[in-house]
Amino acid sequence: MSNRRSFIKKTSIGALGAIITPKLASSKIHKENSHSVKGLPIVISTWQHGIAANEEAYKLINKGFHAIDAVEAAVCVTEADPECTSVGYGGWPDRDGNVTLDACIMDHTGNCGSVSFLQHIKHPISVARKVMDKTPHVMLSGEGALQFALKNGFHKEDLLTSKAREKWEEWLKDSKYKPIINIENHDTIGLLAIDKKNNISGACTTSGLAWKMHGRVGDSPIIGSGLFIDNKIGGAVATGLGEEVVKTVGSFLVVELMRQGKSPQEACEAAVKRIVSSNSQKNKFQVAYIAMNKNGEVGSFSIEPGFTYMDYINGKNEEIKTGSAL
Repeated sequence: MSNRRSFIKKTSIGALGAIITPKLASSKIHKENSHSVKGLPIVISTWQHGIAANEEAYKLINKGFHAIDAVEAAVCVTEADPECTSVGYGGWPDRDGNVTLDACIMDHTGNCGSVSFLQHIKHPISVARKVMDKTPHVMLSGEGALQFALKNGFHKEDLLTSKAREKWEEWLKDSKYKPIINIENHDTIGLLAIDKKNNISGACTTSGLAWKMHGRVGDSPIIGSGLFIDNKIGGAVATGLGEEVVKTVGSFLVVELMRQGKSPQEACEAAVKRIVSSNSQKNKFQVAYIAMNKNGEVGSFSIEPGFTYMDYINGKNEEIKTGSAL
């Protein structure tokens, strides 16, 4: 991928994400871990908070928008939802009471953008899109990311809701930290979409581990760990304990395994088992991957039971219960 990018001014749908209202959609759980599909578009995303995000992405692609625009606008829905305690506005803070956000985005050409340790901006995914479109860089972090956001029309907001503040104040009584499997103190929304031109893009955004050390950054803003796209092969996103994903560059690994001929399901299973093989799970944690290839095949796998992802194809938004290593 080229290290230089043209400074072309583009209108970012996600910058208007604050006006997008999360929608309710029916979901259905079934046990299949993988399937192949016919017809475009395809949208998949992690966890139940992907329900409304999938709806938004599918709607936009059907209207003719490119996958990159759809994935950005879609995860903006989740970032704006105060009931989602692990993404964006309403996300649980770090141990000092600060909401800090990470996000990345990647299109079918290999262009990508990322922000980490960003505060006061409701839609980090749209700032990441601006980094991709308007700078020669891939990642901006901390105060620099905030300054860039403000210069590009974003506004500072207080992201700590009263609900999140109450949870933080309750946590302060003991100040003990331990990730809880399949509970939203550490889970992203990662979303992949194939548009009508058969191009793949992806987005990943999170408020990270609740009660984390101030300054902690996980896998979600790291291209190759939280998200990776290769338009000739497919794409993958990760969720769960980011430190373990970073150690194996998990999403890149899934795509590379697909390049070697594995199905998305086989690739997700192999990537999870690589983590498990080097960790006794003495301190239990969750990691999960979802992936799709250019043939429309989809796969998913997790370390511990309980992970689900949302799959929108042929007008149906379904919740898929994934298989697990343990």
